[in-house]
Amino acid sequence: MSLAERMGGEGGGPKAIDGFGDARVGGGNRTSAGRHALLPLRLFLGITFVYAGLDKLTDSAFLAGSGDGSLASLLESVHQTAAVPWLIDLALKSPEGFGYAIAAGEIAVGAGTLLGLWPRLAAFGGGLISLTFWLTVSWETEHYYYSNDLAYLMSWLPLLLSGAPTYSLESLLAVRRRRRGQQIFG
Repeated sequence: MSLAERMGGEGGGPKAIDGFGDARVGGGNRTSAGRHALLPLRLFLGITFVYAGLDKLTDSAFLAGSGDGSLASLLESVHQTAAVPWLIDLALKSPEGFGYAIAAGEIAVGAGTLLGLWPRLAAFGGGLISLTFWLTVSWETEHYYYSNDLAYLMSWLPLLLSGAPTYSLESLLAVRRRRRGQQIFG
């Protein structure tokens, strides 16, 4: 047995255990903090989007075709000030259907983010939802930094770039694929 194998890693360095058993070379607090830095963002965005979707599904006024608190009423009120009014026109053709689509999209994005299942796709969906809201509902917000939709859009970008490397179904599946590959080819 080589020194590297006895030490638990390549090159004699100790192994650090990443989220869900992904062994990596190196370690220390900084390395661990760096690998887990996106977890708070994943938790925040995932919980927020699942909650927002469930809130829409349980709000009978939001899913109504018209009236106070409905999506149709909101869309009509922002039509003149939206950056992309054609999108509002499209949504107004079936506000109930669009409301259900928004809610389902938010729940899917939130769940994918929390579970780490197809995390880049979930982040892309979250970014697309946030961009859509920013260009329609909150475009009129002055000054731009008061718009929370723009902040959500920017928050999705790190997750889009990095995925969910720790504590995710993606990392579990990656470990499983590596193990199966070693058994088949090793």
